[in-house]
Amino acid sequence: MDEIYDLVIIGAGPAGLSASIYASRYKLNHLLLGAQIGGQVNEIHSIENWPGDISVSGFDLLSRFVSHAKSLGVTPQNESIVSVKKAVDDIFEITTGKNIHKARAIIMAMGTAYRKLNIPGEKEFTGKGVSYCATCDAMFFRNKIVSVIGGGNAAVVVALELTDFASKVYLIYRGERFSAEPVWLDKMTANPKIVPIKNTNIIEIKGGEKVEKIILDNAYEDNNHLDVDGVFVEIGSEPGIELAERLGVETDEQGFIKVNADMSTNISGVFAAGDITTGSNKFRQILIAAAEGAVAANGAYKLLKLK
Repeated sequence: MDEIYDLVIIGAGPAGLSASIYASRYKLNHLLLGAQIGGQVNEIHSIENWPGDISVSGFDLLSRFVSHAKSLGVTPQNESIVSVKKAVDDIFEITTGKNIHKARAIIMAMGTAYRKLNIPGEKEFTGKGVSYCATCDAMFFRNKIVSVIGGGNAAVVVALELTDFASKVYLIYRGERFSAEPVWLDKMTANPKIVPIKNTNIIEIKGGEKVEKIILDNAYEDNNHLDVDGVFVEIGSEPGIELAERLGVETDEQGFIKVNADMSTNISGVFAAGDITTGSNKFRQILIAAAEGAVAANGAYKLLKLK
């Protein structure tokens, strides 16, 4: 007879690994699956807001998460999830490219993926001047010139945050009018460090060992390039919700999974944690993801063991 786990955790980033650590402490027989162990956090060059570490790379921090999970008896399995369905007797079947796993409950912690510009130089300079997290990387650009790509609330807020460090911030948007709320636009206009550039796309990132310039499709002050030290991409993110949607899990208008205080969803036995959820005011931080993972494991424990 196939083994039926108490819990299967889908996603092996900060939320999933934290959920596994707590599930082990609750003595839940569980499995931790992830297409990429550590998730996109592995790409972060230096993290300076993880309590207890003045500075730590994403790879090193997540390696400690993995070691902690392993010390409690669970090794993350590198498996891509193909489908999740609820079968007979409220048992979930999780199909991967390698196996079919069964569980009484699941935690979805697939995270989000940053939308990319998909232009030459972006991949090559990620971590070398190209960033998708101003909270993580702003301090590395003290007294430097940077660019922010995007025109919504997130882009304008990031531009304002960067003015605390950078000497100049180019805010580049492809449209005629920035789509951010008026209150943010007023703050942007009042800040002398921010230089808005409209009707313009960045089409290439160039440099040597790090970012040195960006190429534009529309000349700015008679130049088709800008000399910059950093490029912050703020054009949104996409939650990995395809599996959840197939299962009937409810999401909001932006595609984030709706969760209750215990991280449960509208489907009994399905919990969610991390960047993929509507929890914690959608504050996408490693600390928050790890906390939500712990709460989700607690919710699953109460459902499975205390009912």
